Amino acid sequence: VVVATGPHSKFGAIAAGLGTAEVETSFQAGLRRFSMFLVYVGGTLTAAIFGINLVLHKPFIDALLFSLAIAVGITPQLLPVVVSTSLATGSARMARVRVLVKRLVCIEDLGDVSMLFTDKTGTLTRGALDFGRAIPTGEHTADDLIHLGLLATESEATEGQAVGGNLLDQALWSTPRARSAQLLTWTRVAVLPFDHERRMVSVVARRADGTTHLISKGAPESILERCSNVPDQVHAQLAAEFSQGSRVVAVATRDLAPDWAGRLGAADEEDLQLAGLLVFLDPPKADAQRALQRLRELGIDVKVVTGDNPLVALKVCHDLGLPDAPALTGPQIAAMSDAELDAAIPTTTVFARVSPEDKARIVKSGRRLVGGVAFLGDGVNDALALHGADIGISVDSATDVAKDAADVILLEKDLEVLADGVVEGRRIFANTIKYVMMGTSSNFGNMFSAAGASIFLPFLPMLPSQILLNNLLYDTSQLAIPTDQVDQAQLLKPSHWDIGFIRRFMLIFGPLSSIFDFATFGVLMWAFHADEAMFQTGWFVESLATQALVIFAVRTRRIPFFRSRPSLAIIVSTLTVVAVGALLPLTPLAAMMHFAALPWQLYVVIGAMVLIYLALVEGGKAVFYRTLATGPTMPASAPPPRPATQHLARRRRWFTGPPPASPRSRVRGR
Repeated sequence: VVVATGPHSKFGAIAAGLGTAEVETSFQAGLRRFSMFLVYVGGTLTAAIFGINLVLHKPFIDALLFSLAIAVGITPQLLPVVVSTSLATGSARMARVRVLVKRLVCIEDLGDVSMLFTDKTGTLTRGALDFGRAIPTGEHTADDLIHLGLLATESEATEGQAVGGNLLDQALWSTPRARSAQLLTWTRVAVLPFDHERRMVSVVARRADGTTHLISKGAPESILERCSNVPDQVHAQLAAEFSQGSRVVAVATRDLAPDWAGRLGAADEEDLQLAGLLVFLDPPKADAQRALQRLRELGIDVKVVTGDNPLVALKVCHDLGLPDAPALTGPQIAAMSDAELDAAIPTTTVFARVSPEDKARIVKSGRRLVGGVAFLGDGVNDALALHGADIGISVDSATDVAKDAADVILLEKDLEVLADGVVEGRRIFANTIKYVMMGTSSNFGNMFSAAGASIFLPFLPMLPSQILLNNLLYDTSQLAIPTDQVDQAQLLKPSHWDIGFIRRFMLIFGPLSSIFDFATFGVLMWAFHADEAMFQTGWFVESLATQALVIFAVRTRRIPFFRSRPSLAIIVSTLTVVAVGALLPLTPLAAMMHFAALPWQLYVVIGAMVLIYLALVEGGKAVFYRTLATGPTMPASAPPPRPATQHLARRRRWFTGPPPASPRSRVRGR
């Protein structure tokens, strides 16, 4: 019986929820805010330098070119390259740990995850259900109860095998009794499929002798409330099975007229007689507890969202070491306001008997509370939650709709695999931030020094062409940043853009760099009595050395920095660039760039100043991370809508477009 089509169906409603316009991810938003911050700083500094040089009656063209070169110098031109290279190499590394990333920009968002909502079956448990036993009531035998359970499925028996069916039905069809000849004496007349409101499936079946029966099977709570004369011991039996973590379905029947030919509906599922309980076993995975412990070590709060009975879910979570707390059920969530749900999320571990809309609402509430929320699911009914999370995670065996709504696909439904992906996301983000921190400290400091020096010097402290060459060499040394190693401590907590942190870092270490620049100016002018060419060459060598070598200090929070070993590529590229900068004044290119040969004594002085600078940076680092590097704040406003993921429109047309040509076409999974 067709009761709704297209957008008015349940699947259509899910599809409509997936149709929001694409917006930027958390990483993209942070990158945009950082870019605007640099535009503001660079624009202000450039305009100030240009204006000051005009006031000091410097040549207009020289002032313009110098100020533009300063703008170029303060801009981290290689940031897109570093980000793209990090994402590409990270995607390849994640594929090796069996994590496929559909949208590269989500890799760094994966490292920001601090709360994970996951399903139970197949993730925390084996997912391959085994039939345990039948508990009949009344005059029914165990065989009768199993036969009734086999009839009350959405699949047909074909030579004793199941066609379709969910995990519970598959386990029931795998029993020896599924091949009983007694099943062939029944004919199914009508089927009312399972849905998440009724939580049961009903069939009308007729025996060979002409007797007709309504058979209902589903969640014990749903079945028992529709039964009359339920034996007292049933509730105790249910509680005992749930306390052991067993999954239980109830089976009930009602006699119908032999010539019944009506339309089967929910109204018929009343005044039933309980036939008994079917018990299924789904024990926890052997490695699930270790995986959960690893996620906790990574600072991720794991919560279970399931359609199962709350007592069963609580038992599994208790066995796996998750915090003991009362479960929230779908009806309880529906009765809560957003504020009440927000207050309940932090102290709740299990959300049971939830609908697709409940899942999406739980995820939205989580996003209001913490920086990064991930949802792991594999069914059509998980699509809204996958779409609403910061990171939607599905598995290779999931339904097509779930995989299209997800950002990340796990090739193995294992939380260990997810933990590997989170670590990789944090490693990539940490390396990206290294380049940003260098650019906002040494670059800003050197350009600020250039601006200050242009005020009191009768010539430009560095020619525009020299500034651009300096910037090119410096950026070249940082191409190896994506290959760098990351300290273990940085991988143990969520990572995301914090513009306040970057601003504080720039305001501390930028002026620190400028102090040594001005010290170099003093040495050049008063100790070596440098002319214009020698001054510009000396500062070129010193500024390039400090900019490039500071990577060894800012790449780690460890003090001293050599306790953290950088990658070989970083060491080679940085030292090579410093050597090239020092030797350029001695090459034929010196005349083209207006360099002058430097005395060896100046090289010694510059070397000593660079070492002192790195030592002072280490001291500043100790103070900064102890007093000023406060943790990131969490968003207080409602989260933006999630982007429509790739290929989602094609999947949406399955529900909202014209019907498919083949009547066999359907969406898998529940």
